[in-house]
Amino acid sequence: MNSTRPNGGFGGPGFTGGNPGAALWEAMEQLRSSFEQQRPGTRRMARGDVRAAVLALLAEQPMHGYQIIQEIEERSGGSWKPSAGSVYPTLQLLADEGVIVADELQGRKTYSLTEAGRDEAAAAAERPAPWASPTVGGGAHRALSKAGVDLAAAAAQLSRSGTPEQLQQAVDVLDDARRKLYTILAEG
Repeated sequence: MNSTRPNGGFGGPGFTGGNPGAALWEAMEQLRSSFEQQRPGTRRMARGDVRAAVLALLAEQPMHGYQIIQEIEERSGGSWKPSAGSVYPTLQLLADEGVIVADELQGRKTYSLTEAGRDEAAAAAERPAPWASPTVGGGAHRALSKAGVDLAAAAAQLSRSGTPEQLQQAVDVLDDARRKLYTILAEG
């Protein structure tokens, strides 16, 4: 976790004393960052996934870039929201390849498939849509990750402003929560 600690734990061997509030804050930040980095439903999708998603959506109807982003987010249940920095370059690439065309409609570029684009979209239609991929979604995983991040935030706040007695109570609660989580795993 933290290479400055010999054994990298949250207070295990090699933990150096000092300000316990700062140590708790650091541990909670590490916990929060591990949840944020490892949330199963929010992995960065590959460029091919963005391309496939754009083609699938445009096979249904013409759309502008922002609509595409919103539609992917909605269809993935909020677990995948491609950035404009991935969608717009993909649209430009597809236009350069002659797979889509852009028409100006009400001051916005609206994209639609060309004949070549319809052929490519039809071939891709046999595969599951990128937002339906097992790597996207996972409501239970997202809920657990959110709960972990929220817990880390609460503990970090307590470490900044809690009294020594409150800090000890927090340690007891967290220790109890850890034991209960392991009990859940043992029962499964």
